[in-house]
Amino acid sequence: MNDTTVLPTEPTSATGRSLDLGSLPELLGFHLRLANVAVYRDFTASLSDLDLTQKQCATLQLIEANSGVSQVDLANTLGTDRATMMAMIDRLEQRELLIRRRSVEDRRRQELYLTDIGRALLAKAKAVIAEHEARFVSRFKPAELKVLIEALRRIHRQA
Repeated sequence: MNDTTVLPTEPTSATGRSLDLGSLPELLGFHLRLANVAVYRDFTASLSDLDLTQKQCATLQLIEANSGVSQVDLANTLGTDRATMMAMIDRLEQRELLIRRRSVEDRRRQELYLTDIGRALLAKAKAVIAEHEARFVSRFKPAELKVLIEALRRIHRQA
């Protein structure tokens, strides 16, 4: 992992001096945000050669796992509005990673399927994501990781 993908342990100012964080270190949200930024930066750097974002990867993985899924179902699952999802699906389709087919059961519904190119790119992405995940998972004992994931689930399930 290169040093630009990890936040410093002590946030610093432009002059390089450590900042007084006041009561921020006592806030759950502050630590969640810093953790999110660290994971996001590493993920983005890891997948830069594949030209995929986190949401694009998640979308491709959901289509792979749910062949024929609709854009609306993807948007609802990922917490994205329909217009944003449509724009992302358009970009992925332009890259020939997926195709849309009109549903034979409901002509208003578009079903999404990965192409061979999409499956191949997703396989590469999954390998890179596994390395990315290992960098963060390795910081925890298995029992700690289980507790952390359950705690995070409690937060996002309630939101």
